Amino acid sequence: MEDYRRIADRLAEEIYSGRLKAGERLPPQRVFARRRSIAGSTAGRVYGELVRRGLVVGEVGRGTFVRAAPPPSGRALAEAAHDHDPRTTVDLELNYPSVPGQSELMADGLAPLLRADVLGEVTRTVPATGTAAAREAVAGLLAGSGWRPAPGQLLFAGNGRQAIAGVLATLVRPGGRVGVEALTYPLVKEIAERIGCTLVPLATDEEGLRPDAVTAAHRAAPLSALYVQPTLHNPTGVTAGDARKRELAGVVRDLDLPVVEDRIWSFLHEEGVPFAAYAPERVHVVDGLSKRVAPGLTVGFLVVPEERVGAVGGALRSGGWTAGRFALEAGTRWIRDGTVERLVGKKRADAARRQRVVAELLDTFTVRADPYAYYAWWELPAPWRADTFTAAAAARGVAVTPGAAFAVGPQGAPDAVRLGLASVPVPVLGQALRTLRDVARGRP
Repeated sequence: MEDYRRIADRLAEEIYSGRLKAGERLPPQRVFARRRSIAGSTAGRVYGELVRRGLVVGEVGRGTFVRAAPPPSGRALAEAAHDHDPRTTVDLELNYPSVPGQSELMADGLAPLLRADVLGEVTRTVPATGTAAAREAVAGLLAGSGWRPAPGQLLFAGNGRQAIAGVLATLVRPGGRVGVEALTYPLVKEIAERIGCTLVPLATDEEGLRPDAVTAAHRAAPLSALYVQPTLHNPTGVTAGDARKRELAGVVRDLDLPVVEDRIWSFLHEEGVPFAAYAPERVHVVDGLSKRVAPGLTVGFLVVPEERVGAVGGALRSGGWTAGRFALEAGTRWIRDGTVERLVGKKRADAARRQRVVAELLDTFTVRADPYAYYAWWELPAPWRADTFTAAAAARGVAVTPGAAFAVGPQGAPDAVRLGLASVPVPVLGQALRTLRDVARGRP
């Protein structure tokens, strides 16, 4: 039987040469299989490989289309670096919040570290367990709503993405299956590919991940772990209620499933108990300073069950993913002197202000978002498809992220885009949203 990758290579050549044009619909898989005299399962793998390469996008109920916009590119352990249309001037893909006075607050906390008698100490190496001061400070930072991690459960990575990679590497063997929300953090898809595991899309509703979907997927073929975002899910902004978290905790206990809870954006949500509070023996919490403070000088946090500290710490060391000592010391000082708390307050207010701009300018469209999130999920009006809208927006100078970047599986791409609200000034955001509104009111 011909290798599916060779067939995918030939289709890729047709796409690159222009014989298969942007926006063109590929035949249904059963038709493709009959024309090529291959098995239906092989046709499915061909289409899945083209999706993985970013050359086509599958849309539920509509088929598979050649991408009309350049595929988003990213690195599993670094923030996605996109090659945008050269006409693009406003980037609503990257999402780095910054508020007035941020640099001045950070500078005050860094000043003591720059003294000659201190600098030598804070530039030495540090283990995955960090320092006693860092563990105490971060335990206090993460505590709230009836949950406080023990300092001995804390580990430190260079950033949140490295923390995710480190913990998944200890939970999932090559070939294993990880359950995720059907829309998930794009770089988790690349992390999974690099460690050799398969992501299994799980159904969600207005409260996030459905417990019955977890049970059904595990019974179909055992899952090794779950990766979930119960608070301010990226990209939809959904937060699970306490009842849903309790139900999901019961399911993961019954199935004996470990969980990775991503709480990177949760600092914007003032209420609610972390999922880890309901199943502390099963949940590995990922958090960090990149969104609270700044992306360029950051630390990732891991709260793991006590018996897992050695295994996860070993993975961070072997992967070269432990935190830098200077960043760890700076973060610890910013937490202890109140800098992080002040920045969080400012960013909550800033996110709410930006969401009001979205609500005002896109009020006639279907936009899902939490009032305090730094992103919004725009379900596009017909007849727009996500990739054609992304291309049209880029031609008007605005970069957005198509739904395919978040979708798991070859046929799961919705006709929606994520708007990152954090990285541009508010007046520029308003101007960009007006441009996108005009595009959406037109036709492809």
